[in-house]
Amino acid sequence: MVAAAKGRGVIFGEEGFGRQIEQFRTELFAYCYRMLGSVHDAEDVVQETCLRAWRARESYDEKRGSVRTWLYRIATNACLTALKSRGGRALPSGLVAESDPLAPLVPGEHAWLQPVPDSLLGDPAATVIGRSSLRLAFASALQHLSARQRGALILRDVLSFSASETAEILDATVASVNSSLQRARARLKETGVRQEPAEPSAAEQRVWVERYLKAFELADVEALKRLITEDVLMEMPPMLNWFTGRGNYGLFMDWVFDVAGKDWLLRETTANGGQPGFAAYQRAGDGYRLHTLQILTVTAEGISRNSVFQDPEIFEAFGLPSAIS
Repeated sequence: MVAAAKGRGVIFGEEGFGRQIEQFRTELFAYCYRMLGSVHDAEDVVQETCLRAWRARESYDEKRGSVRTWLYRIATNACLTALKSRGGRALPSGLVAESDPLAPLVPGEHAWLQPVPDSLLGDPAATVIGRSSLRLAFASALQHLSARQRGALILRDVLSFSASETAEILDATVASVNSSLQRARARLKETGVRQEPAEPSAAEQRVWVERYLKAFELADVEALKRLITEDVLMEMPPMLNWFTGRGNYGLFMDWVFDVAGKDWLLRETTANGGQPGFAAYQRAGDGYRLHTLQILTVTAEGISRNSVFQDPEIFEAFGLPSAIS
């Protein structure tokens, strides 16, 4: 996308202004992802933001605010417009009641929250992107808020814009922004959104993940159960099914290996600012066929959440081959 834009000379026609816009592209993408919950939609809105900024460059007034604030205002307007027509996204655990682990899988006609590959985020530690605010659990929690509440919460609590800057970005008054922020915080508490414990160190997390992958490849359900927390949550968009509990997890994985076989090939990846994950390839003839992308939440007590995705658009975003020989 960047290369295409550069080839057309859209945002690079005047190098100085183009560079000012481009340096914010990654953090704008992270912001739009939080707002929209979709990798593809976020990429489109960021591209639209850059185009709008370039076309309106002569109207930019540095006395009214920084280039960064101006760009966030353009991006926010584009996100709010997109949300009016497309609505929010969710995960099954925030949409329907918990199901029996052995109940038939039921596909849901819904726009699902998507994970974002870390390859699109650069280095969150080196930017204002913020790792924890990109986690799937937080991105899912944001879907319980109205569009403007979501914007106020992200701009103030995540990106640390001042109340006046946020008001400028949202084209609102400071009083309105403060009110939206209070309602957003209260709404998150009311929904009872599951709060994940603090993450372990990178080395400790690595141990949990390596053991889980090994147990999965061996189809060792008892080993998997020893690596998950007592209240582990599993969900599987686009299926509506989701459940909690170590025992239920074991029942479901027994069923998976009985139905789909015990010969798997796994490829590791990371998503949402460092969450570990893997692509699971199921044996198919002489090779392996892509089955799911699984994103793990790891705590000091074990793996507390497994979000399992089966969506060609997500597979494409992560650059996963459909088959491996």
